[in-house]
Amino acid sequence: MNTPATHFLELLAREASAVEFEGPIIQARAEGADAATIEELERAKIEALRVRALLRRRARREAELSALYDTAGDLAALRDLDAVLEAIVHRARQLLATDTAYMTLHDPERGDTYMRVTDGSISAKFRALRLAMGAGLGGLVAQSATPYATADYFADARFRHKDDIDEAVKEEGLVAILGVPLRLGQRVIGVLMAADRSARPFHQEEVSLLASLAAHAAVAIDNARLLQETRNALEELSSAHRTARAHAEAVERAALAHDRMTSLVLRGGGIEDVAAVVTDVLGGSLAVLDDLGRPIAGPLDGAVGELDAGVFEAAQASRALGRTVRRGDLRIASVDVGGEPLCTLVLRSDDADERILERAALVCALLLLFRRSVAEAEGRVRGELLDDLISRPGTPGLTDRARRLGVDLGAPHVVVAARHDGQRERAAFWASSHAAVRHGLAAGRAGEVVLLLPGDDAGALAQRVAAELSASLGTPATAGAARVGDRAGDVAGDRAGDRAGDRAGDVAGAYREARRCAEALIALGRAGDGASAAELGFVGLLIGEGRDVHGFVRSALGPVVDYDARRGTALTGTLAAYFGTGCSPSRTAEVMHIHVNTVTQRLDRIGKLLGDGWSEPERALEIQLALRLHRLGHTSAP
Repeated sequence: MNTPATHFLELLAREASAVEFEGPIIQARAEGADAATIEELERAKIEALRVRALLRRRARREAELSALYDTAGDLAALRDLDAVLEAIVHRARQLLATDTAYMTLHDPERGDTYMRVTDGSISAKFRALRLAMGAGLGGLVAQSATPYATADYFADARFRHKDDIDEAVKEEGLVAILGVPLRLGQRVIGVLMAADRSARPFHQEEVSLLASLAAHAAVAIDNARLLQETRNALEELSSAHRTARAHAEAVERAALAHDRMTSLVLRGGGIEDVAAVVTDVLGGSLAVLDDLGRPIAGPLDGAVGELDAGVFEAAQASRALGRTVRRGDLRIASVDVGGEPLCTLVLRSDDADERILERAALVCALLLLFRRSVAEAEGRVRGELLDDLISRPGTPGLTDRARRLGVDLGAPHVVVAARHDGQRERAAFWASSHAAVRHGLAAGRAGEVVLLLPGDDAGALAQRVAAELSASLGTPATAGAARVGDRAGDVAGDRAGDRAGDRAGDVAGAYREARRCAEALIALGRAGDGASAAELGFVGLLIGEGRDVHGFVRSALGPVVDYDARRGTALTGTLAAYFGTGCSPSRTAEVMHIHVNTVTQRLDRIGKLLGDGWSEPERALEIQLALRLHRLGHTSAP
């Protein structure tokens, strides 16, 4: 039998709506129930609605507790702060059954709050909104640290309205808004808000629920901050440990490399050996350059070659800073002494250990200083000997002194006198080094260096010395040269000792001729060039120490004289008549009583024998002088 209570229990069991609880009363009235029955049904309905409300509150409370439990679980497994904050905002929207929920955080640099997370928002302008302290409902909550709710935002005058905020709220379509502060101690770090697009009041339970979620959000933010600070501290410690370990390893590695280089030097190794150690330790390729940027060891797989201005600037910076300087993929370490560059190391390598390169630069600099000291000492000895050969040729023992220095005066030698306007010390050092390599002698004088070098091609040696000394000084150097012992008394039948003695005595004469050649080159406007008397034509004949008339005639006229001797022709006479008549073929034909065509044919033959340019003024002058000397009988055809 169904009682009134049974009907209402069934409604409660299927969670019927409040309207359905009027059904039993309406049915009873329709069936004509008496007043007592209707009154009993009314009391049962009221009790059932109370039970229904209680069940709904408990269900909602259970959902709230479940949401808070889930939030606490998210915090316990915090990995991504954004994900946790998004979950909190989403739960706030679900539990309060609002159209949207959002969170703003405080910006200490700008002194306002900005949107951090939104859920249910449809307006881009609203999502980019910033709220000044006290502006809008969110700004009021952030400023006062107190929850605020409004059933109708635009009609509420408790907070300061601003056009940009109101426009964003209107674009989002919000009407009812609830906001609670996110607090860490006494400090407000943001605001958690829930809003509807229609008017509605917010009950105290909803305010409490949102405040609980806000508390969780504040904890999540603080935990994330602490976790990040901890991570940063650990990373800094780890980085410091790695740096310290790498530094210690680099120092030990550099010390080992330095020990290897030092050991090499003590065993007599050179710069090439030091460079090999650097490339063995660091890999890549290395070039060692002298004070003028010329490779001493290397070169850097062809990468140095002609070093550009940038590398030289980097070398200057390295000397000024006292450390390695980078230029593109190159590392440059340079060392100077007394403000003057001594050596530069240029490295291309993926290994960035610059200590080893800097130590190698110091070791190379010490080696160069040692070489320079030895060269200067040896240079003084060699210079004193050459000075004696020039100034005191009869001094006893000159040949023995030369032999002890590795110079065989019995062999052919050339004296080179080089005039310069550069640095005297640099020129003397270059000459000393060059002579030592060539097993010769060198001496430096004011504006001049003198070299005694093995060889017999005076002209070629003069040109080489002029070119290399000019490059070293950076200014033109003019070199004259003369062979030692280039005279009639130096015959093949002399004994070696006699030849050495004779040539020791002839050094002074060769020096005088070499010096006159250098002066003649300068007077002829050929500064920076090199030549012997043979290359100066008739000028060389005038200034030559031995006055080699035969050699001059042979160089100027030899092919024509030889042709006449072989063929019985008269080319020499034709040439003399040609110049004697002012270079007129017709008058030459008259003088020689031959046809003008014959003169032309002979001149063509002469041109082929003497080469192009034989009739040019300077060459013609030499040929005419040779013809006169030949006619005077100072030389004869071989």
